[in-house]
Amino acid sequence: MNPLITGRAFVFGKNIDTDQIYPGRFVELIQEKEIACHAMAGVDPGFAKMFKRGDIIVAATNFGCGSSREHAAITLKAIGTACVIAESFGRIFYRNAVNIGLPVLVCPGVSQGVGQEDELKINIETGQILNLSTGTKLKAQPLSGYPLEILSHGGIKSLIKNRTRDKSL
Repeated sequence: MNPLITGRAFVFGKNIDTDQIYPGRFVELIQEKEIACHAMAGVDPGFAKMFKRGDIIVAATNFGCGSSREHAAITLKAIGTACVIAESFGRIFYRNAVNIGLPVLVCPGVSQGVGQEDELKINIETGQILNLSTGTKLKAQPLSGYPLEILSHGGIKSLIKNRTRDKSL
């Protein structure tokens, strides 16, 4: 996993819940390609057509609040989200994202420091965020320890498989 991420920002407000990230009417879908088509459909139905693999989601407070469905994090990873940065997250969404290998950073004031489609450069290990479009520098809480280890393996399932395989040798 490369700790340096560069991508275009898509900015959302506060209290974006899991049903806006991935509406419940699509939960029966199981193929990643189908799931990705409905990312953020509850708040912006055209989002999936504009978003490109490696882009970044930026939000104000309480991103991912609501239900505990893992689908919200899965759809963002499936569409190719490089990182989600928010001022705060719903606790269960945050943990679901880390567990599936989707980097999430808490950054106070990010919604004021980043505009729609600004180009960002992020270091998830140090928490440094540089808005390449404006020159603004922001500081997120860096990822370290176990969450960073999970992300470096692409998710908790891969981490556990690797640990289990290593112990069986």
